[in-house]
Amino acid sequence: MRTSFLLAVPVLTATYLFGAYSARHELFPVRFFHALKTRAGGTAPEDLYTFDQAGRLASGDQKKAVTCPQQTDRTAVLLLIGQSNAGNHGGQRFRSEHGGSIMNFFHGRCYVAGSPLLGSDGISGEYWTELGNLLLDRGSFDQVILAPMAISGAAISRWSPGGDLNRTMTDTATQLQQRGYSVTHVLWVQGEIDYVKGTNEKDYRDRFLSLVSSLRSHDVAAPVYVAIATKCLGASNGGTRNHSADNPVARAQLALPASAADLRGGVNSDALLDDLDRYDDCHFSASGERKVARGWADLLSPAR
Repeated sequence: MRTSFLLAVPVLTATYLFGAYSARHELFPVRFFHALKTRAGGTAPEDLYTFDQAGRLASGDQKKAVTCPQQTDRTAVLLLIGQSNAGNHGGQRFRSEHGGSIMNFFHGRCYVAGSPLLGSDGISGEYWTELGNLLLDRGSFDQVILAPMAISGAAISRWSPGGDLNRTMTDTATQLQQRGYSVTHVLWVQGEIDYVKGTNEKDYRDRFLSLVSSLRSHDVAAPVYVAIATKCLGASNGGTRNHSADNPVARAQLALPASAADLRGGVNSDALLDDLDRYDDCHFSASGERKVARGWADLLSPAR
């Protein structure tokens, strides 16, 4: 009996640790049990949300449309494009601390900003709302309109002409214009999947410039800020075992602002964040989100 007990202890410990890890990362069997609960009439977190054909969050039980504010010369209209680290996959949720002065724009309608944002995939945290809070706290703007459209694992080729997300991107720009908004800043946070796929420097540069041309052809004249974002570790995240800071994608991203006057450097999350700033070695934790939000606020504040 003593032997059986001694054998049971490590088994139970391993089971507990695996269960905690599975719940954190939504691995099997967590999704399996969520499905069973849904079929039995329960409500899993995903049931509170609906998604469009592109996988973007389209509605939520706490999302209520409100009147869209008019744009003034003190309004920042941010078009937010990229993959999961630009979407709703952060470790901390944020909400507007300025009420309707920070809006989430999606499909022609406005919502008081709060995580998760409509327009990107995922149902967890994001840092764009916190960016809005910081910009208003600093007096940089009186209003911030967030128009996100981030898709996990979306390679740059999908955003370039001919890619399935190019039309989604330009449609969002058109919807903003139809509502009377002129984009003031385009923020690009993407590159991890192209690092994994081995996209070379020239191809990344050419594809990026072609997607910028798509925006220009749809009357988006705002400067485009290029983040340095190539780090994502772990096979479960679609990443790699190791990361080299000097890689073709990062080199392309660093060089792009010098290639055109309307391109500017963005936040370098590869260099800015340490291990504790990524809760799963890829996606931003609460501390990582706050660091990145402050970095973007520094770049977008008019005084700078």
